Amino acid sequence: MPVIPIINIDDKALDPYARLTESQLRSRLNPERAVFIAESPKVIRVALDAGLQPLSLLCEERHICGDAADIIARCPSLPVYTASRSLLSVLTGYTLTRGVLCAMRRPAPSTPAAICKGARRVCVLHEVTDTTNVGAIFRSAAALGIDAVLLTPDTCDPLNRRSVRVSMGSVFLVPWAWLGSDRPCDELNALGFRTIAMALSADSLPLDSPGLPLEQPLALIFGTEGDGLPQETIDQADYVVRIPMAHGVDSLNVAASSAVAFWQLRADRHGKG
Repeated sequence: MPVIPIINIDDKALDPYARLTESQLRSRLNPERAVFIAESPKVIRVALDAGLQPLSLLCEERHICGDAADIIARCPSLPVYTASRSLLSVLTGYTLTRGVLCAMRRPAPSTPAAICKGARRVCVLHEVTDTTNVGAIFRSAAALGIDAVLLTPDTCDPLNRRSVRVSMGSVFLVPWAWLGSDRPCDELNALGFRTIAMALSADSLPLDSPGLPLEQPLALIFGTEGDGLPQETIDQADYVVRIPMAHGVDSLNVAASSAVAFWQLRADRHGKG
């Protein structure tokens, strides 16, 4: 294995870990060279199991024969850059909580039509910009049977480093694609989906309304933190749905509300195959 001790933190090979912004890593002008960073051995293993291509590894010295040993053995030609924890903190600008980072080739983008073929339940994120929320939503989507995630153009990139980490690698398990505009209902209807806008509205249905789980296929649309969905999307949706609340609480965080809705409206709730 090519273990490379870090002597010069200005080494160009370390740019993905230290100096490139998320936008630069994404490299829209050269998508075939786009990169993302996976953090922690568990997340890296999930990415490798999903077939993603590793480019290099950055880890603390103690992890070479420890937490990262199986990853290194699995990818014997992978360059492994290593240094002490204190030097890695200087390089990356933060303390590595799991001590291992992996630069990986960004997968080729998919399309809504491709990932929605045969799907019964999809999640739509409309301008959800918080990286932690996006990662948490993907984790719930993977755990609770969502077939695909669609994102409007202004939504946070699921392969943002923090989103990947918070999702525990679930962004590699659930197919996802970018929608072409911020009018999701138009595209979803064209793909044959009935749509649910999750929103607080005077005429909204409670989430436990008996007919909702019977809809096939169904798209659940969640809005941005704070402002929620735009009125245009609410007006265009087939259903507007709210989660009944107690104690005068008006709403849940979007990641929490998505998990509740995924469970309540799961496709196999009534034995539908």
